[in-house]
Amino acid sequence: MRLLITGGSGQLGTDLVAVARAAGHDVTAPSSDEMDLRQGDAVLAAVSAAAPEVIVHAAAFTAVDRCETEVELAEAINVGGTGHIVDAARSVGARVLYVSTDYVFDGTKPEAYLETDPTNPKSVYGRTKLEGESRLGPEDTAVRTSWVVGAHGNNMVKTILRLAGQHPELSFVSDQRGHPTFTADLAQLLCHLAADPLPGVVHATNQGAVSWFEFAQAVLEAAGEDPQRVKPVTTAELTPPRPAPRPENSVLDNAALRNAGRPLLGDFRESLGPVVKTLLGEQCQE
Repeated sequence: MRLLITGGSGQLGTDLVAVARAAGHDVTAPSSDEMDLRQGDAVLAAVSAAAPEVIVHAAAFTAVDRCETEVELAEAINVGGTGHIVDAARSVGARVLYVSTDYVFDGTKPEAYLETDPTNPKSVYGRTKLEGESRLGPEDTAVRTSWVVGAHGNNMVKTILRLAGQHPELSFVSDQRGHPTFTADLAQLLCHLAADPLPGVVHATNQGAVSWFEFAQAVLEAAGEDPQRVKPVTTAELTPPRPAPRPENSVLDNAALRNAGRPLLGDFRESLGPVVKTLLGEQCQE
């Protein structure tokens, strides 16, 4: 297929471009300089030149705390940019796979969130990503994911390993729970959905619900370190407090995929070890 991937140099996009090309797809991945999402004419020109069958829209303003103060930029990219992508897609007859987020929920539900549950974002990031979802057409798919980590870009696995090399004891919150999702796994699923459409809202995460405290322990264990070096704290005890509120419960039930008989991503622990090994190897080379 002909795919256009936004955010191709990002954490998810890097794996997505590699996976799609390995699968034999014809991939175009314009940079932000080549296609400024805030400029409708630039988006239309890039999409028209590529003539994709599917646009995987992975680009976003994801700096959650900065979104609280840079509201106009978050809206321009996450809402306006998504609208431009959808409009351009319609002009060439393409479908859109839009990567969305667990932050569309307020995190107060005690059970895992279904695709059909009411949304109630508490942060600018969550609100703008949800508004981006509203720009999609009936043939498009919003793929909500959570706690995205991988071998590329800045993410929590890299942060945990860096801190472990600098401090004898680490503190991570124990009152926020979710599903860590590895970019290489999510990229495979996005390619599957590009080839075999599942319109509507889809929750797509690796399996295995943990707190950030438990995830940090798992990272240290995968690195051959003592997981007891990680100590639990509450969100209220964080100093300084985070500007953007985080959902206490970010666990997403992958019901739409399961009910459609589509493959689910494996347990996050299966993907954690190889990524930690890769990142530790990079640290040794630095």
